[in-house]
Amino acid sequence: MASAELAATYASLILADDGVDITSEKILAITNAAGVELEPIWASLLAKALEGKNVKDLLSNVGAGGGAPAVGAPAAAAGGAAASAEAPAEEKKEEEKEESDDDMGFGLFD
Repeated sequence: MASAELAATYASLILADDGVDITSEKILAITNAAGVELEPIWASLLAKALEGKNVKDLLSNVGAGGGAPAVGAPAAAAGGAAASAEAPAEEKKEEEKEESDDDMGFGLFD
């Protein structure tokens, strides 16, 4: 990562730690005070990506996303028939979506 990108990330973490709303103007102010030249587009993209999100919750749940499938597999084995009954229902829904694409009258390679 370039130093400007890291500076913008650190600026957003500083704002989140202080409980201040993360805006592109505030990110630019912090990076400029640190002597890092950051293009305004990157600050606005980062601010929009973090808009309405609790950055502290995102940081505390970093490892939670990777562990979910591993936790689900033992639960499915313990659940027995209940877990196996849910899987075919999901597959049927996906098949119906594929069939509705064929009804359009044209295909990708026509």
